[in-house]
Amino acid sequence: MATLLPKPVDPEEAAAKQNSATKTEGIFFPGSDLDEVAKHFIGNTHRYRENIIIPKMYGVVQIKTNEEKLVEAAFESCAFKSFMSCVLGYGLGAAIGLFSSSVNPSIADPMAGDKQQTAREIFREMRAATHSYGKNFAVIGAVFAAVECAIESKRGVSDWKNGTYAGAVTGGLIGLRAGVKAGIIGAAGFAAFSTVIDYYMRHR
Repeated sequence: MATLLPKPVDPEEAAAKQNSATKTEGIFFPGSDLDEVAKHFIGNTHRYRENIIIPKMYGVVQIKTNEEKLVEAAFESCAFKSFMSCVLGYGLGAAIGLFSSSVNPSIADPMAGDKQQTAREIFREMRAATHSYGKNFAVIGAVFAAVECAIESKRGVSDWKNGTYAGAVTGGLIGLRAGVKAGIIGAAGFAAFSTVIDYYMRHR
């Protein structure tokens, strides 16, 4: 009894059938000759990872890894900005406190019977003044940076208004310790100062 074997498939014939089916169905314009024109100008429609857009820049273009993105996000976070502003504010305040205590030291009056201060007492006063100035500037820097970062994240815009709003909030919080009137004056003064500094830094 004879067994019927399947007819072998010709590769050229299969490719021709596939091309004819593609031409009939079409990709951009089904059943139209415009589909060939569209494929001629657009090219291959099968692209690898179409959602990645790499801008052209000077030099070699490199795609950031996930670790680099995490590090960049950590450096741009509000917590890191507040911490750095706190550290820099303490350093600036300590320098100002050291300078002010060295320029205007507490000198005893021998005619009034005051006891002459020793070098240790003078250095102790300088250290106390330095720490006091540094602590105040650290608080101001941390509060200002945190409020400005929060406002910028909420608004989604980086302009001079962020510094003005942050200055008003920071000055108001600092001035409220002396009363409502002092808080209003502090908010207005700090907002004006922040606006002037921000305008100078952006237009210099």
